[in-house]
Amino acid sequence: MKKITLLFAFIGFLVSCKGQINKEEETPVNLIKENGVLTIEINKKPLVSYHYGVKYPPKGVDSVYQRSGFIHPLKTIGGHTLTRIQPEDHYHHYGIWNPWTHVLFETDTLDFWNLAKKEGTVRFVNFKSISTDHDTATYQTMHEHVVLKNGQEKTALNELQTVRVFQPEANYYIVDFKIDYSCATDEPFKILKYRYGGFGFRATEAWGKNNSKILSSEGKTRLNVDSTTAKWCMIQGELGNDYGGIIMMSHPNNYNHPEPLRVWPVSDEESGDVFVNYSPTKTKNWLLEPGKTYTLNYRLVVFDGTFSAERAEKLWSGYVNR
Repeated sequence: MKKITLLFAFIGFLVSCKGQINKEEETPVNLIKENGVLTIEINKKPLVSYHYGVKYPPKGVDSVYQRSGFIHPLKTIGGHTLTRIQPEDHYHHYGIWNPWTHVLFETDTLDFWNLAKKEGTVRFVNFKSISTDHDTATYQTMHEHVVLKNGQEKTALNELQTVRVFQPEANYYIVDFKIDYSCATDEPFKILKYRYGGFGFRATEAWGKNNSKILSSEGKTRLNVDSTTAKWCMIQGELGNDYGGIIMMSHPNNYNHPEPLRVWPVSDEESGDVFVNYSPTKTKNWLLEPGKTYTLNYRLVVFDGTFSAERAEKLWSGYVNR
């Protein structure tokens, strides 16, 4: 009887060990690809949704506003959405996205940002890779910057975007972007000086002038940050009964770093909708020549709760000195 009891105890021990091993082998990061959206989950929480399928505008709105190749929703770990797409004031705004506004290509000046002009757009082409390891998800996607002219389409610029997502701490996670540009033809792609264009963030409609804050690495706030330069820009505010936000970081190797910012100002007559854009060509042109590759790197720190300027600066230092 004693031997049988010991045998059952030993079997129970083995089952327990097996359960612990399986638990350790569980991967907290997961990728779900369906209905035109690639969603990255960490610990079963959907955090980053990349749209590779075409998103059409609301019924009754010109289909010219259709778009693919953008991120929405971007959520905090607590489940709050930080992005917004297709708002009535700017149907061409798409969460986290990065078109250029004022481009010289083949003697024409073109706009890939303001879709209503019907001059150009940016679209998803294909995935180069999709992968996960224990704590990191990575996808690599190809975009085309397409000229629309006389009923014809022509790809002017190729964009290889590599996105890496991981969670180093309980109350925040990180999204890293590496954006490689190369000319799609033998013609240069000259991005002309303009007040906005490039890596943009249209924030949740939950935020306005009375319940959100903007702070840059140079100590500028919502009142005076527009048209200044910054290593990082932090946007945070009320999210229902909670609080959270995002830090947008520019890498020192980026063109025209520290990059100029386009941040919507606010007045007493306005609700204070939030839009923040790293615009390296806000103060000077950028010539992209055939046969060369040009790279921009950005990091998003998405957090719950409140973050201080000191913590943002420390995280930026960790980003650039890794």
